Amino acid sequence: MKYRALGNTGLIISEVGFGCIPIIRLPADEAVRVLQHAYGQGITFYDTANAYRDSEAKIGMAFQGIRDKVILATKTMKRDAAGAREHLETSLRMLKTDYIDLFQLHQVAQEKDWQSITAAGGALEAAIKAKEEGKVRHIGITSHNLSMAIKLMKTGIFETIMFPFNFIEDAAKEEMISLAQESKMAFIAMKPFAGGAIDNAALAFKFLRQYPEAVVIPGFDSVSSVDEVLSFYEKNNTFSEQDNAAIEQVRQKLGKQFCRRCEYCQPCPQGVAITPAMGYPIVAARMSPAVSVEFSKGPMESVPKCVECGVCINRCPYELPIPEILKRNYALYEQHKQA
Repeated sequence: MKYRALGNTGLIISEVGFGCIPIIRLPADEAVRVLQHAYGQGITFYDTANAYRDSEAKIGMAFQGIRDKVILATKTMKRDAAGAREHLETSLRMLKTDYIDLFQLHQVAQEKDWQSITAAGGALEAAIKAKEEGKVRHIGITSHNLSMAIKLMKTGIFETIMFPFNFIEDAAKEEMISLAQESKMAFIAMKPFAGGAIDNAALAFKFLRQYPEAVVIPGFDSVSSVDEVLSFYEKNNTFSEQDNAAIEQVRQKLGKQFCRRCEYCQPCPQGVAITPAMGYPIVAARMSPAVSVEFSKGPMESVPKCVECGVCINRCPYELPIPEILKRNYALYEQHKQA
C-alpha cells in the first residue's frame, strides 16, 4: 500500500480509501471482519456518514484500541448548527472516539443549501466551533452538482471536496481536479462504480488510476472485494484503446437512462424528491430489499405526487424521461415493500 497526503490537511492516508455505505447490509461481526481485513491490508482512510444507519457503530467496534492508526471521515446533511452538532455528537459516540479527522457538510448541491449552512446558526458555524474545541480536525464538503462544487471550492473555506467521479460521471476531470491541485485542496472521488451502475471493477480502476490526484473511496462489503480492488494497485496502470472502447459501450448502454444526480431537475413543483428516487434501483442493488426500503422511504413515498407536468424533463440536461423512470422505480420499491 502506498500512502499520500490528504490535500493540505497534514493527514497521511492510504492510496485507496474505504467507503462505508455497503457495510450497512452486513451483520456486525462480518462488517468488523471486513473493516479489520482492510486495515490489515493497509487501508487507513474510512469514510462514513451519520445517515448510513449503523456503519459508524460498526467502524467504532472494528477500530477500538487503534483509533490513532486510522483516519475517520463522517458527514452531516443537517443545514442548521443545532442539527449538525447533534449529528456530530452521535458520530463521536458511535465511532467510539473524541475527535473526527474530517467532518463534511454533505450534499450541498443547491444555492438554498449553501445559504442555509452559511447563515447565522447554520451547520458551518457548528463545524467551525467543533474544530475550535478539538472535536473536529478538518472540515470538508460534498456535492453532486458540478457548478456548485466549483463554487464551494473557490470559497477557500473547505479543506476537502467530495464529488462523484467515475467513467460515467467524469465531469470532474475538466476543472475540479486541477482546481483542487492549485488550491491544495483534497479531491475525494466518491462513487467509483457510479453507485453500482458499473460492474466491471478492473475497467473502473483503469480509468480512475489515470487521475492519481483523486482520493478514491470504493465501497466494500466483503474481504474478496477489498482484495480485488487492492490487486489492481499491485501493478502499473495501463489504459488501452480497447479499454476506452469498452467504456464507451457502457456509456452508451447507460446514457439515456442514467441519472447523474446533478439536481437541475429540482425543486419539483409537487414536492417529489426526484434525485434520490431516480437512484433507487442502485440503492436497492447495494442493500437488501428491507434496508433499501427503510433507507429510501421518504423519497420513494413522494413519487405518487408526480403529475407528469414535464417541468423536470425540461430542466434535465440529459433529457431523461424522468416521470417514466420514477414510475418504474416506484414499482420496484413497492415490490420490495412486499418482500
